[in-house]
Amino acid sequence: MQTFANDNNAPAQDYLDGFIDEKMAADFLCQSVRTIQKWRVTGYGPKFYKSGRSVRYRRRDLLAWGEARRVGSTSAYTAA
Repeated sequence: MQTFANDNNAPAQDYLDGFIDEKMAADFLCQSVRTIQKWRVTGYGPKFYKSGRSVRYRRRDLLAWGEARRVGSTSAYTAA
């Protein structure tokens, strides 16, 4: 019997819930590392995890943060 990577959605779940570093998070969001560092300081950016000096993100949190900022047109955008 052949099994596929998406049986029970387990691999996709692992992909979204796994921790990634700030470089990978910046790439995921198409931003610079410095930009997401500024966002952490100001509280604007996505949720993150910190243990000592290590900062980690979950792809699921990055997706949710991005989706919350989705707009249909430039006239619908309001700077908050």
